[in-house]
Amino acid sequence: MSETEDTFISHLIEMRDRLLRAVLAVVIIFVCLFPWAQDIYALLARPLLAALPKGGQMIATEITTPFFVPMKVTMMAAFLLALPWVFYQAWAFVAPGLYQHEKRIGVPLVIASVILFLTGMAFAYFLVFPLVFHFIVSVTPTGVAVMTDIGKYLDFVLTMFLAFGITFEVPIAVVLLVKMGMVSVAKLREIRPYVIVGAFVIGAIFTPPDVISQFMLATPLWILYELGIIVAAMISKPKPESDYSPMSDSDMDDEFDRIEAGQVDPASRKQD
Repeated sequence: MSETEDTFISHLIEMRDRLLRAVLAVVIIFVCLFPWAQDIYALLARPLLAALPKGGQMIATEITTPFFVPMKVTMMAAFLLALPWVFYQAWAFVAPGLYQHEKRIGVPLVIASVILFLTGMAFAYFLVFPLVFHFIVSVTPTGVAVMTDIGKYLDFVLTMFLAFGITFEVPIAVVLLVKMGMVSVAKLREIRPYVIVGAFVIGAIFTPPDVISQFMLATPLWILYELGIIVAAMISKPKPESDYSPMSDSDMDDEFDRIEAGQVDPASRKQD
């Protein structure tokens, strides 16, 4: 077996071990949270239940959903709690292959990405959900009872969490694009109007068909884009230009002539 194959197999073994550690952490946390699965789902459903009229409730239209939906929510909570450990395992796997300057910027970016994603989810839960659900209930026709299926509610919540979590990652994406040299800060500022329009288009696609939720997704996306530009400009300041400029052909000829004429000592010129 060649050295290349040996190295490849060792990398595969290390990746398997770190993946198992990450999965094991999620499973352990899930088992610990399992007794409170119903309470965790009730916490997730609180924004909708608070918006429903008096006596309103959620329903289960399938036989297994009362069991599996709380389990899915608990698994999601376990993954979020284990996220720092999962990212650490991923970082420990890729870090040996990075340069020192890549490691210096990699750690802050990984930490910031986790914090921003969780912040996006919290923004959706505490600010977006109450406004959206109260709006939906307020426009419900007379005589119509709002009783959402718990499975459909979970799908909606996960979609919103993902949309807002990814939206809050915009500064990380902007910084990486600038750091890798794929785009300049000046170009990012130039395309600002297109980004604003795109933010509202994304808000219309990934949020319910109401203006409030669209604005609440598009506005943070725009603000975070501006924040990314500011951070990228701070960490990618141009290096000061050197005063050195190469000699032209005529300058070199004149210098050689002076050396041959004894006007310039070659040794002193070399030291200069």
